[in-house]
Amino acid sequence: MKNKALSLPYLLWMLFFTLAPLAVVVYFALTDRNGAFTLENIFAIRGFLPIFANSVFLALIASLICLAIGYPVAYYMSRVSPTKQRMLMMLVMLPMCMSFLLRTMALVALLNDTGIINQLLGLIGIGPLPLIRNNGAVVFGMVYNFLPYVILPLYSVMVKIDPRLIEAAQDLGCDSRQIFSKVVLPLSKSGVISGFTMVFVPAVSTFYISKKLGGTNTALIGDVIEAQFKNSATFNSGAAIALALMVLVLFCVFVMNHFTEDEDGDEVMLL
Repeated sequence: MKNKALSLPYLLWMLFFTLAPLAVVVYFALTDRNGAFTLENIFAIRGFLPIFANSVFLALIASLICLAIGYPVAYYMSRVSPTKQRMLMMLVMLPMCMSFLLRTMALVALLNDTGIINQLLGLIGIGPLPLIRNNGAVVFGMVYNFLPYVILPLYSVMVKIDPRLIEAAQDLGCDSRQIFSKVVLPLSKSGVISGFTMVFVPAVSTFYISKKLGGTNTALIGDVIEAQFKNSATFNSGAAIALALMVLVLFCVFVMNHFTEDEDGDEVMLL
């Protein structure tokens, strides 16, 4: 009974700051401006399907790039001495201590037509290059901001891999490629899936990155939701789009949880 009482603050937090806002979103998504029940807002989501698809596409690209960069970084961190591990962990987490908005604005200063990079390129007769206001800049902003979300779960899994397993594979004649595919990758699968999900979920719903680094043709679903909520006439439509995005995110998390198992074979919940 005492253990159940300790969970009361968490239950109250979930009730007031998760379930209650969710109920409000569902209510406005299923009603019109007069409070009458309607499914018109849900059906109107079909007009935003191309933006949904573009958001998922860019988030997938950013997640895969983060995995490609973060995997070797996490593996290296897990193989060095504990002192170096702590130092590298600090370097990975240090950017997260800075405001997300400031990091994104710093990218604008770097990538702008009159930014630092184009000024340096201009000194050698190159540019200005179109480094901003396109899909590439949006993906770069996602990778820049969310890369630590891949490294940290991968490192936490890889550091638990027994080095003797790698030594045993080497003694059995496995080369580097076989050691990676037969030993390291299977044992780090849960970290790969967790890291991928932790990048994909915020990337698919982001709006500030696309607003600052994207152009008129790179609006993501987060931008649409923000615009809908700013206008009282489209508030209910914005709630319906937010509800659809939430269902998409929960579906992705459910799928990832289905394929993520810990060492005992039990599911590891990502959220």
